[in-house]
Amino acid sequence: MKVCDIKEKLNLTLFCGGLGLDRVVENGYVSDLLSDVMGNANEGDVWITLQTHKNIMAVASLKDIAAIILVKGLKPDEATMAHSEEEQIPILGTTMEAFELAGKLYKLLNS
Repeated sequence: MKVCDIKEKLNLTLFCGGLGLDRVVENGYVSDLLSDVMGNANEGDVWITLQTHKNIMAVASLKDIAAIILVKGLKPDEATMAHSEEEQIPILGTTMEAFELAGKLYKLLNS
């Protein structure tokens, strides 16, 4: 499944990184600790978080994350969006809580 499919099926907002919407999604990862994501997320994961600062892009790039989804209506700051465009890693958003989004994403990826 591609990031664009997840965006459409879960009605997510695209904030930036639109050139990466064709990235293939292998799985998902939920964490707000950057060190946890660096140590445990895998290439092709969609990362669900409430972190919005530019360091999320450094971690996403390092781990080759397919996309980042921000929860609770949060939005990335300008520096984060600029880095997203450079790396072509989409940042998406939703008003859902992480628990709800994770459940829906799990069901979508495993159906």
